[in-house]
Amino acid sequence: MSENEKITGTSFFERPNVEKDTIPVAGGIPIGVESVTNSALGIGGAYAAWGASFDNSQLPAFVGHRLGFPLADTDVMNLSELGFVSRHHIPDLSDAEHLEVELEVGARVLKQAVIANGWNAADVDGVLIGMSGPVSDDYVPEIARRAGIRESAIKVSVHKACDGSMGALHLALNPELTVPGQVNVAEELAGKKVLVGGIEGLSRFTSHAKDKNALQLFGNGAGVIGVIPGETMKFMVGKSFENYDEEGLLQVRMYYPHSKEMAPGKSLLEVSQESASHIRVAGMMHEPDDGLPIVMAGLMGMVKLFVRSGVEVATDVFREYSELMSKLDSDKTIDVGIVHHANYKINLLKGKQLLKEGVQYPMPWLLNDFGNVSAASCMIAFLRQLPSIRPGDHVMFDGFGAGTYYDVMAVSMG
Repeated sequence: MSENEKITGTSFFERPNVEKDTIPVAGGIPIGVESVTNSALGIGGAYAAWGASFDNSQLPAFVGHRLGFPLADTDVMNLSELGFVSRHHIPDLSDAEHLEVELEVGARVLKQAVIANGWNAADVDGVLIGMSGPVSDDYVPEIARRAGIRESAIKVSVHKACDGSMGALHLALNPELTVPGQVNVAEELAGKKVLVGGIEGLSRFTSHAKDKNALQLFGNGAGVIGVIPGETMKFMVGKSFENYDEEGLLQVRMYYPHSKEMAPGKSLLEVSQESASHIRVAGMMHEPDDGLPIVMAGLMGMVKLFVRSGVEVATDVFREYSELMSKLDSDKTIDVGIVHHANYKINLLKGKQLLKEGVQYPMPWLLNDFGNVSAASCMIAFLRQLPSIRPGDHVMFDGFGAGTYYDVMAVSMG
């Protein structure tokens, strides 16, 4: 949605192209999946939400249930001002029920993404998924298996909080992102059929949180696209950047394998070979001291955390892109920017700060019916923009997440 576009209260489930169904767990969990295809680009994908849809007027009662006491009027956020009108939550479930729900969600979204691209599941060579708090350590191999993708296909689990899907896309496209002794994912997957996305069961993740803002901002969401690196989507320039959140402005528990060790000059990312075909990229997080899943410093803390470094990284990539266009003697510029939706105010401020640096490209706001869905947001935003993207268009992807992690890249489409 652009800055001047009206925010409406329509639920994602009410969109005309959403296929609605029920996952047979705990009396039935509603799920909606929308598929998108741009045949001119040769790219398609699917995105989804699951659980009941709560608009801003319904949300305080649900949050009160999660907290165990009523949410005070003074604690109710002005969510429409932040660009959100609804989000999706599931009821309290057992661990086994959570696992089954999210495995089914992941498998369905992968299957629909395969169909949207006109592929056969057996022909997929890679599945790269970003997740902030995976429901199980083997989540990506399991959903790939359920979707009919062969065991030998490369599976990559990327845990970089809200930056996870952009970190995954960057790995798939940029051969310079490699770790000594590990497979070069981009080189291995060049010219092959690859599924990339973010799947975030944040209703589960935040269910035991006591942070009133987090409980209002986050919800469930998933988005997966199909690309053939070097053909349907071509990497031009990009930058991956990490800057540890010493102040703990956004503290997130690591529900995934990580040594939790830090050393001067050492990357916050740990890359491990979990099996013959499963790689894990796990990011160090500033974890809450009390064992809770998430603690936020407040909205101004989020601005401080993301905007300054985010502007620097996006500016560096844009300038590198401009230098490349100059070398190619081209007047081409960025046609659209796909930016993580922490909230509308953060993106608006980021856009204004970029403008001061001489950087300007369209950053449509497209996720008001999801809330903050972390690593899924950029993929959903891209899929909603996909029908209007033309062959030869240049797209700037801008991911950022707690930790703190940034992946920004410019790509050519089609």
